[in-house]
Amino acid sequence: MERKPNRLYKSRLFVMRLFVMIFEDKRKLLELYNAVSGKRYEDPDLLEINTLENAIYMSLRNDLSFLIDTRLSLYEHQSTYSPNLPLRFLFYLADLLSGMTAEENLYGRRKVQIPPPRFVVFYNGEEDQPDKKILKLSELYTVEEEEHKLELEVLMLNINQGHNLELMEASHTLWEYAEYTERVRQYTKELPIEEAVERAITECIQEGILKEFLEGNRREAKNMSIYEYDQEKHLRQEREAAWEEGQEWGRENKLEELIQKKLAKGKSVPEIAEALEEEENEIRRLILEMEERKK
Repeated sequence: MERKPNRLYKSRLFVMRLFVMIFEDKRKLLELYNAVSGKRYEDPDLLEINTLENAIYMSLRNDLSFLIDTRLSLYEHQSTYSPNLPLRFLFYLADLLSGMTAEENLYGRRKVQIPPPRFVVFYNGEEDQPDKKILKLSELYTVEEEEHKLELEVLMLNINQGHNLELMEASHTLWEYAEYTERVRQYTKELPIEEAVERAITECIQEGILKEFLEGNRREAKNMSIYEYDQEKHLRQEREAAWEEGQEWGRENKLEELIQKKLAKGKSVPEIAEALEEEENEIRRLILEMEERKK
């Protein structure tokens, strides 16, 4: 029986995900770039991968960044939607450009040239999203202005089944990746995660989906898939818990307002509890908390 990934292995997985492992292959990355950009480059060696490797900022490590034809592309894969992606890309870009220009004289009279960047997110979460969506840094500003002096736009592409069919046709590897992850997601609804991943891997190999990659990296792919599923599940549970906490806070806030009104009318705790259909102990607890906040 395979052992579950230990904590140290999980730490490595956090900075090496399945999407990254697949598309660090320059041939597959060039295929993906051509599909996204509409270009027709054929030589994988034209790509210069420069993904951030800064361990200090490991929590902000980007998935893939690379140069081709003097243009800089930054790619991310996301199974959860976040409006903060433009801000994260800004951090990635700043670190990348800092490294690229480390030997340049930024105070000199000669222009320090930098590659124009492009930011792309490949989304395959369960939340409904359109085929394409533009996320803007300006949408995070606290003040709306007629003209923003700093803007950053991120193209989010939905790679779930039934979305962006032309893109998926142009990059067969991307379609294969999406097909594999969708099978994992579906099988986890009826099987334990380890069994679901094993079934998805076996089927995909038999059907020629990511066959070469999965055969050569079966153990790593399985461990990564389990870890990523656990991470996605954890984030979903955190969001649900936050929503429930918000609902509970709203209920208690409304209840306190009603209690205050009844106290002002001289009602006793038993009378308030009966009127609001609550336990007397709950009414006493809320009254005590209200009094403590007034001190």
